[in-house]
Amino acid sequence: MSEINFKIVKNIAILSTNKSGWTKELNLVSWNNAEPKYDIREWSPEHDKMSKGITLTKEELDRLIESIDNLK
Repeated sequence: MSEINFKIVKNIAILSTNKSGWTKELNLVSWNNAEPKYDIREWSPEHDKMSKGITLTKEELDRLIESIDNLK
């Protein structure tokens, strides 16, 4: 299995913090030097370990925001 590299281009929001200090975050992340995508996942305090998460394009993020707004 090849190593995954990543760069957090922009920290957008911390959504929550659990008892062990890991934070669920919305970030703009470049995975394997690709175009950055919006990313929601939990990160260790040093940002060297991460959980499984979800990545979204700008269009997908916009649609998610629109869908959430429609819930109100």
